[in-house]
Amino acid sequence: MAVQGVAMTPQIQEFLDRIELIERGIEQEAKIRSQQWQAHFDEHKLRFDKEVLAQQRRFKAGLLAYVLTAEWRHVLCVPFIYPVLVPMLLLDAFVSVYQWVCFPLCGIPRVQRSDFWAFDRSHLAYLNGLEKINCAYCAYGNGLIAYCREVFGLTEQYWCPIKHANRILQAHPHYQGFVDYGDAENYRSELSRLRTELKAMQKQRVKAEDSL
Repeated sequence: MAVQGVAMTPQIQEFLDRIELIERGIEQEAKIRSQQWQAHFDEHKLRFDKEVLAQQRRFKAGLLAYVLTAEWRHVLCVPFIYPVLVPMLLLDAFVSVYQWVCFPLCGIPRVQRSDFWAFDRSHLAYLNGLEKINCAYCAYGNGLIAYCREVFGLTEQYWCPIKHANRILQAHPHYQGFVDYGDAENYRSELSRLRTELKAMQKQRVKAEDSL
């Protein structure tokens, strides 16, 4: 998470390093808790032992009973929830085409789309088919937002890397390296530097892909 430049102070960098350390700790703790439920990670894939799956199936709600006992509020939500999938798919398609065409032209490294989705809840035997569909819907929606956030974060670094005057909640990871709001003296030089960083990132990505 190291970010360099005029806009970054040692104190801010120290805070970012702490955040990164905390995030790694949270991720490690999540893996430990998953292993307590006998979930095994094999090359980034999750699997359960057959005995564990059999135990999980004991808590599975039957699909018919699940639908018939659904709360009326949940039933009313259905016509409004699933149609949102259409604009999500369109957003996914347009953003993907945009970055595949424009990023190479500008020297911006393409975002690896697959890094932002995890559909591992389908392995849980205590979920029925409809619950797994709902989980996949939520995973896709949240992954799509994270994917778009990274694409537009890199876009912002190339075209307008200026911090806002107002506080931004949950800013993308590139934001802290942007030029301070109102720093007219350093804006042009910092813009050039940040674009050069993007080109360096792209070269590293290409080199990594060629080595595979």
